Amino acid sequence: MTPSWKSPREGAWAVAEAETRYGPQVALVIVDLQNDFADPSGSLSVRGGAAIVPLVNVEIERALAAGSAVAYTQDWHPAHTPHFAQDGGMWPVHCVGETWGAQLHPDLSVRGPVVRKGIHGEDGYSGFSMRNPSGGMSVPTELDSTLAQGGVRRLVVCGLATDYCVKATALDGVRLGYETAVLLAAVRAVDLKAGDGEAALDGLAAAGVILVGAREAAS
Repeated sequence: MTPSWKSPREGAWAVAEAETRYGPQVALVIVDLQNDFADPSGSLSVRGGAAIVPLVNVEIERALAAGSAVAYTQDWHPAHTPHFAQDGGMWPVHCVGETWGAQLHPDLSVRGPVVRKGIHGEDGYSGFSMRNPSGGMSVPTELDSTLAQGGVRRLVVCGLATDYCVKATALDGVRLGYETAVLLAAVRAVDLKAGDGEAALDGLAAAGVILVGAREAAS
């Protein structure tokens, strides 16, 4: 079945198209659904993060049933990195490799490859690329090559957080030539400043990312 990507209204996917948005050339990319982000006791907990896990699991089953690829991204930092506030960055220590916080949420169905980012201390916002916080050099992850090998041309992105890693992953998807959509019911924002999540959605739409569902669902 050919995936149904756009509805007649405003060029966006309709919620009613949930059963037809996947197919063999589509990949569902699940961004950073990890304990430090999704669990209320995580060091960088995103409000409502755990609530999206069941919704993501439903999407995983839909994707697999339609022959789509499913891939996961995972922050995986060293104990000290310029990414962290203790070392001059902006974030509390989070997702340190081999710790509880870095583990994918225990209720998440893991049914595909996991791409780790930030292993050598990089800013690993996007699932597709990382940036050295000291020199600014960008390096790719293996996500693009993994998806390309499977003939993927379209992406469905969900996970945490809307205004950082989801945004960066979706924008990189467009930059790399994928037709890219974000599932609004299955993302949540950090909102360091009020309105950051909404601004991220505006930026995604302006870049050509398809926003699936009602904006209220993303909060």
